[in-house]
Amino acid sequence: MEIRKERDLNLDLPVYLFHEGNNTKSYELLGAHNTGKGNEIVFRVWAPNAVSVSVVGDFNDWDSTKNPMYPFNDNGIWECYISDGVKKFDAYKYSIETSDGRNLMKCDPYGVHMETRPGTATKIYELSDYKWGDSKWMAKRLAEPNYDKPVNIYEVHAGSWRLHEDGNVYSYRHLADELIPYVKEMGYTHIEFMPLSEYPFDGSWGYQITGFFAPTSRYGLPEDLMYLIDKCHQNDIGVILDWVPAHFPKDENGLYEFDGGACYEYEDPRKGEHKSWGTNVFDYGKTEVQSFLISNALYWLDVFHIDGLRVDAVASMLYLDYDRKDGEWIPNSYGGRENLEAVSFIKKLNECVFRDHPDVMMIAEESTAWPMVSKPTYLGGLGFNYKWNMGWMNDACRYFSLDGLSRKFNHDCLTFSFFYAFSENYMLPISHDEVVHGKGSLIGKMPGDPDNPEEYLQKFANMRSMLAYMYAHPGKKLIFMGQEFAQFKEWDFEDELDWQMLEYDAHKQMHNFTKELNNFYKKTPALWQIDYSWEGFSWIVSDDNTNSVIAFKRIDEKEEEVIVVCNFTPVERKDYRIGVQKGTYELVFNSNEKRFGGDGTGSVKKVKTTKVEMHDQPQSISLDLPGNTVLFFKKLAETASASTKKTTKSKTSSTAKKSTTNKAKSTAKSDTKSTTSAKSATAKSDTKSTTSAKSATAKSDAKSATSAKSATAKGDAKSTTSAKSATAKSDAKSATSAKSEAKSAGDTKSLTKSEPKKMTTIKNETKAMTTTSKKDAKGTDTVAKKDSKDTNATAKSAKSASKKKGKK
Repeated sequence: MEIRKERDLNLDLPVYLFHEGNNTKSYELLGAHNTGKGNEIVFRVWAPNAVSVSVVGDFNDWDSTKNPMYPFNDNGIWECYISDGVKKFDAYKYSIETSDGRNLMKCDPYGVHMETRPGTATKIYELSDYKWGDSKWMAKRLAEPNYDKPVNIYEVHAGSWRLHEDGNVYSYRHLADELIPYVKEMGYTHIEFMPLSEYPFDGSWGYQITGFFAPTSRYGLPEDLMYLIDKCHQNDIGVILDWVPAHFPKDENGLYEFDGGACYEYEDPRKGEHKSWGTNVFDYGKTEVQSFLISNALYWLDVFHIDGLRVDAVASMLYLDYDRKDGEWIPNSYGGRENLEAVSFIKKLNECVFRDHPDVMMIAEESTAWPMVSKPTYLGGLGFNYKWNMGWMNDACRYFSLDGLSRKFNHDCLTFSFFYAFSENYMLPISHDEVVHGKGSLIGKMPGDPDNPEEYLQKFANMRSMLAYMYAHPGKKLIFMGQEFAQFKEWDFEDELDWQMLEYDAHKQMHNFTKELNNFYKKTPALWQIDYSWEGFSWIVSDDNTNSVIAFKRIDEKEEEVIVVCNFTPVERKDYRIGVQKGTYELVFNSNEKRFGGDGTGSVKKVKTTKVEMHDQPQSISLDLPGNTVLFFKKLAETASASTKKTTKSKTSSTAKKSTTNKAKSTAKSDTKSTTSAKSATAKSDTKSTTSAKSATAKSDAKSATSAKSATAKGDAKSTTSAKSATAKSDAKSATSAKSEAKSAGDTKSLTKSEPKKMTTIKNETKAMTTTSKKDAKGTDTVAKKDSKDTNATAKSAKSASKKKGKK
């Protein structure tokens, strides 16, 4: 067919970039747009294998002969102008004639609004010029990198958080009215929405998308979603969106065989199909597909002000043999199982995102041992700035599902994650995947019979200790809705959360505990600063598997510490001693408080160190650790105590001087002899006072000199530590200054230098524990388990990834 000659020459560059894979705003080129000439609409679609294409819809009685499209170029773009009769909200599709004679009815891949299910057509809709009110948030987001900020995410499925009494879902605007105040009161920093791009089947939860550029019409119009995000930002709440570039469903109206052949997908089903999910895989080697996906990512960031994308199923993109048996996949050109096109695409995606938005989060749901996922591309990484820690999630859920007797044989489930905690910028998730498909809710995983009153309360104690351990562990946090108040039933996307459970004391107390823990986390910098480096963490007790106790320090940028002590059995540990610096320590958070549902034990507010050497420290503190409890301590500042003593001494000296003066005056009134004696006594006293003053001055000078030396030594040490911290932070923020690269918590060199030093410290601490502590375990040394655990890491990750397929 002849190419239409009358065309806008201003489109030559965007068209060229689209076919090169470098048009990051291809949604402005393709789709349906008002030309600005009255009601004229131009339609453009990429269908390189089509014999013919026409636009059909409400405006032409769905007659494929009325509005045929013309080839815009030789590379598969088709174009059509319609001047009359097209109205806002008219439904339309593309009627595509294939080379084998079929006629396909496809919705617009670049459409921004779609019919409400079960309808599948695209709607004529031009995004309005929404008036955003989040300028302060956007400026703050750019000025303050998220690495050194608290990130505590509330994962939400918009269709089942709450429902109206008649069973209908909340709209975007109703969610803004109800969800935002709740999240703010609970102390979360971000909301992560499960996919909001248009999808036909409710049971896919949004992970099988047919309208990548269209916010689902289930909850309202595109501007309604903008309103929701805007209101979140005005309330200091960030918004993260699940994004699905790994695959798409085989719905006849979607991208599947869009022009009769392999258009958006790989041609060979051994690369282009996920059989267990019933979906097709994007062909990441096609430049037009690259433009489509990268434009879509930036569309959500540019147009909707999204603060981050959690990229779904990254492992399925990286591996050619993902969820495939032998003979069902094609090796790459080197004979390996890595999808080289997907690796290149992911790097390109992150480079483009951080070039335009250096302040957002790109979060990989990656469940294998693929290296350097959250490192910059210039270091050889994939370029994300965060990765879900699926290994931690699996280990933690396994450990806390065990009874107290079994935990000492699985101590490595607690400690192994610390060995690799700083190899990536990790996010610790307890996501929707962990509370569906027969896995039960989080409270349901806790050991004990819910019909036994004592064991019922222990389930809540276990859950409180698990959450407190999670918040103390390095890494950002994410928890799925309903777990904050210990919903017992498994998540059901067709029903709202069990809010009625808040009528019961145990659930109300758990709800209060989560809120208090969230706010404690937010106001405690040691729990979120430097959580990408060993500089922010130090072990105290790592190998006491016999008692199922661990203790460690979290350290902030000012070198202020929080001591975390965890007892993960229901048995109280009396007089448990840990080595710390000399001073007085205050209990600042106790998961066993009565207001949280505990018995209130372990609530001693302050404890002083004694001269008992422990864990390479000259002094230690003795603690009574309640069962299934996590305690947080802070050292009280010594300067306040010293100042008080100085003030008291000054007042005593002043009082003494006044007393002596008054006595001297009284004596002087008696007689001359007495006066003479008084003068003599005064002279002696002055001499003695002068001598004492000189002596005190000498002592003070000596003490000042010693303090100065000590301060200098501490200053040097602090400077060294600060320098190391600054280096780590500089590495972490490297891509913020280099806009073309993804952000990172530190480069490979600094990581390599810090880890051996830390391993030596751990070994020394372990040795000290063995020789000095009565509580030291004689059982399995968790550090020695690293090699065997490493061997199983990939297998466990693969198993986790395999389980994920159920949701697809």
